[in-house]
Amino acid sequence: MSLRELYQEIIIDHSKEPRNFGKLMNANHHQAGHNPLCGDQLMVYVIENNGIVQDIHFEGNGCAISVASASLMTETVKGKSINDIHQLFEGFHYLVTQGQEPVVSLGKLAVFGGVAEFPVRVKCATLAWHTLKAALANNVDPVTTE
Repeated sequence: MSLRELYQEIIIDHSKEPRNFGKLMNANHHQAGHNPLCGDQLMVYVIENNGIVQDIHFEGNGCAISVASASLMTETVKGKSINDIHQLFEGFHYLVTQGQEPVVSLGKLAVFGGVAEFPVRVKCATLAWHTLKAALANNVDPVTTE
């Protein structure tokens, strides 16, 4: 199996069985996100304490890339500081727009490196990340990729 095939399997697995899916009742941050181009809609729920994400969930629906990205994002950022999350966001954005590994280690998120070959899918891959960033900043307006 090639690395590309393995990456595709991981994305399919996370889109069919997303991790941390469902409403998080005690969330002290939440935000809605929408990608009108693809129809992706999600809500991100975060429990943050002293600058650390203690727990994170999401709910909604969308294309395989959008759901898988949200699922892998929640696994990656749990237990991380807000500063670390901002660095991960920048690195992930660089990966999906440039198709190259950033300086920061992305771990499993590297499976999205191929997204750069399909620019229209960048918004699908980054929707959850933009929504998380807005939630942590307590922005009141829903996130849209347009």
